[in-house]
Amino acid sequence: MNNQRSEKRNIKLVIEYDGTGYHGWQSQINAVSIQDTLEQAITKVMCHPVILIGAGRTDAGVHAFGQAANFFTSSKIPTEKIPYALNSALPDDIVVREAHIVSQEFHSRYSAKGKKYRYIINNSTFPSALERNRGYYCPYKLNTGLMEEALHLFRGEHDFKGFMAAGRPVKDTIRNIYEANLWQNNNRIVIEVSGNGFLYNMVRIIVGTLIDVGRSKLSIIDVERILKEGDRSKAGKTVPPQGLYLVEVYY
Repeated sequence: MNNQRSEKRNIKLVIEYDGTGYHGWQSQINAVSIQDTLEQAITKVMCHPVILIGAGRTDAGVHAFGQAANFFTSSKIPTEKIPYALNSALPDDIVVREAHIVSQEFHSRYSAKGKKYRYIINNSTFPSALERNRGYYCPYKLNTGLMEEALHLFRGEHDFKGFMAAGRPVKDTIRNIYEANLWQNNNRIVIEVSGNGFLYNMVRIIVGTLIDVGRSKLSIIDVERILKEGDRSKAGKTVPPQGLYLVEVYY
């Protein structure tokens, strides 16, 4: 099996998608997933079955600018032509942006060194009909200065068990956040975090907590205490998925 695999190219893809019409990344029974849709297109173009390995799961409704995935192929299609060929077989809400040959040992998930996520908040008086699936509508007046101050508390290495949803058991809840930034453009608030890894719903819970800070429902001291004590019940709610974007996977 290893000899057969070594005769094939290992292709890494960088993928952009609108997650609105899918039940997340991961292949599922009786539900349309991004992984299944991509595998069907790749199988059609490469003329043989493939198993697509994603860098990580994104939930239903979550989007991506730069999801990474890899597969092995015996096809002779030039690597630089693969995005064109795949995009011709994909729906308009999934686009392959890049294709590269990588080593036989490369694994999109296990080789990853970190990820960057972005969350978009629509902080206008009224919701947007056009952007309803591309951001989270929050009508409350928010103090972005306090939100930014609280966000900076997450930088560095911490135990994030207070910012993890139940449902996916993990042995280690310590993560290192490299960068955590917030900026505002008119009524749009953008929160971006990058780190060596993220727990289940971690970014969405952090954003929910920041919104509570912006509404003066939580203080900076409260956020420090939640980080220290790891009490999920004291943190903010898990905000909806449609505001979340996987921006980049680091290798």
